[in-house]
Amino acid sequence: MTTTLADGEWHRLHPASPLLRGGIFIVAVLGFIIANLRERLIDVFFGVPRYGGDPIDAILERGAVGWALLAVAVVLLLILAVFYLSWRMHTFRVTAEVVEVRSGMLFRSNRRARLDRIQGVNIVRPFIPRLIGAAKLEVSVAGQDANVQLAYLGSALADQLRRDILRLASGLRQQAVPVPEAALAPDVALAPAAGAGLGPEPVYAPAAAFSVADRARDFFAPELDPDAAPPESVVRIPLGRLIGSVVCSGFTVFVVLAGIALIVSVTAGGSDWLFVAFIPTLVAGVSFYFTRVTKSLRYSIAGTPDGVRVGFGLLTTSNETLPPGRIHAIGVSQPLLWRPFGWWQVRINTAGHSSTKGAAGEANTTTLPVGTLADVARVLELILPGFDSAEQQTLIERGLRSKGGDDGFTNAPRRAAWLHPFSWRRTGYTVSDGIALLRRGVIARELVLVPLARLQSVAISQGPVTRMLRLGSARLHTVAGPVSAYLGVVDAAEALVFFDRIASGAVSSAQADTSHHWNQPHQDQPNVERPHQDHPAWYPTNGVTE
Repeated sequence: MTTTLADGEWHRLHPASPLLRGGIFIVAVLGFIIANLRERLIDVFFGVPRYGGDPIDAILERGAVGWALLAVAVVLLLILAVFYLSWRMHTFRVTAEVVEVRSGMLFRSNRRARLDRIQGVNIVRPFIPRLIGAAKLEVSVAGQDANVQLAYLGSALADQLRRDILRLASGLRQQAVPVPEAALAPDVALAPAAGAGLGPEPVYAPAAAFSVADRARDFFAPELDPDAAPPESVVRIPLGRLIGSVVCSGFTVFVVLAGIALIVSVTAGGSDWLFVAFIPTLVAGVSFYFTRVTKSLRYSIAGTPDGVRVGFGLLTTSNETLPPGRIHAIGVSQPLLWRPFGWWQVRINTAGHSSTKGAAGEANTTTLPVGTLADVARVLELILPGFDSAEQQTLIERGLRSKGGDDGFTNAPRRAAWLHPFSWRRTGYTVSDGIALLRRGVIARELVLVPLARLQSVAISQGPVTRMLRLGSARLHTVAGPVSAYLGVVDAAEALVFFDRIASGAVSSAQADTSHHWNQPHQDQPNVERPHQDHPAWYPTNGVTE
């Protein structure tokens, strides 16, 4: 027997989904009960007398134990009934056009995510759901608050559903290859429809085959599925580098300055209460460092037939697939404190933003938390396929490390030093093979790469001071995100050349781009074989037509 959740029929989530989503509420209720019973527990186990009023004592004295137990049973039954109805009323389906979710008991909601607007598919496995083999699948779509979440599914079902969604979104309208039921989790089976209007749905029976070994394999297995991605990540982040990058951050500078100010204040006769006020800062610092490190452990990035897969996390894991053509801008930056070590960070702009925090605890737009120049080159080869010739690699290296001059970039003139006395030499741009490269910054170096096929608009401007200096500024408009594509100063005459060059390049690149149908074969060669995913040309963005 075979099955797929992308069959256009309505399905239900994991039966434990209401409990996993409302776990904080349950913990709060249990904490309240334990807090009220703590004195009685101490009395029972240690024989310590109680003082003050105790609700348990009042119940015992009035002989209302039976009524109290009945009330507790009713409350538990009501909670179970609400959980059951919430699960029954929360359904989803995946068709050839949309991912649709219906939910709510009193107030019904219906959310749809169009497959042609999908920007990424993220699978998150929080620590508690991982214990029972559950995962959350989030479909990121272009638009504000347009994402669709399926929380929770069985871990194996979530992986299979992601492959189905990406296959449908690629434009390859072929029937999904069904997965043998034996290949799914041992506690997953198919059952006939259990309600009106619902088709076949996954039924999660009590895990008879559940074992500690199964859950251990889930915890220590590679985040990237070996069947869907190369077995080795193209980048590995050593633990020492990861810890060093977190320590050499702006937050550390703030903590050090606050500590120095505290010591100086107390030495000058300040009150000791300042030490007490500094304790929350220390607690926040420890939490900050721990979160940043654990979220980036087991980082991996690899290419798959459906896009770039990025995974990370130790206790709570996450891996997101970014389909071709969904990255609108790439920013490679180097803070000042990282320069002695040669470390860089890569961030991206996409039209859809995941609600789940990404690597290093930052927004889910950090593709490489920290890496060397060689690591940056490997990541750029994945997210900018085809942009890896020797000339283009030289441009990227010069954009990152060059101090300016005759290096292939069109740089700002010397008179720009009046406005940017330190960074004017590094401020410049170039265009190569449909990619605009913008270089700026001398204290914190930054290189921005914008695929012109994804560009929304280009603007040049000139204020009264820049007009007097015969300068201007330029900006490439992309979707909102952490990467800002702008040049603070540029020669006024060169600004016009920049505008024409970018505008014409954007039109021609958009007309030739077919990356949104990355799996669709060529009309003249319907059986053309795609390169293997391990091959450098596995990511077909050019030479493919609808």
